[in-house]
Amino acid sequence: MENRNSSEIAPAANPGSPAPATTAAPSNGLKVTNTTVKTCRPFALQVMVFAPKSGYKIEVDIEKTCTPQADPVWKLVFDLYKKQATGTGFDQLVHVSYTGGTPVEQQGLESTAANGINGKQADAVINRIGPAVADLENAQTMTPEQLAATKAEIKAAGSDVANFAL
Repeated sequence: MENRNSSEIAPAANPGSPAPATTAAPSNGLKVTNTTVKTCRPFALQVMVFAPKSGYKIEVDIEKTCTPQADPVWKLVFDLYKKQATGTGFDQLVHVSYTGGTPVEQQGLESTAANGINGKQADAVINRIGPAVADLENAQTMTPEQLAATKAEIKAAGSDVANFAL
């Protein structure tokens, strides 16, 4: 038989999500649970791999990270690797992360995670971002102006990649 002296109103727990916020009023034994708690589950999805030049590869990922308020943040990530002199492995040389700066760009990156890279996006990645990321292998020897120009090209092309998804 159920004890009806204390009442609890709460939905079933959602596995894998944080515990919902609760407010308790001890005087009447009523427990109220906020069911509108936002959840955000981060992940990384590889959407493309290509060779900008012989002996190198660039892996392109879409990443979803989360703010402390459980809002999603979408990123376009480029990792440049160089083939090892011996063996079949690769060493990572450069990591570039582009975060869409506008809600439209965020939506485009989210759409890319769902639908993959389309032709216009692939063209921008291969012909604009790829060479710029490969140039960053020599970032230590670039002038500040060259480095700023390379970063600006990656940012502009990253924006185009996000917008080309829509």
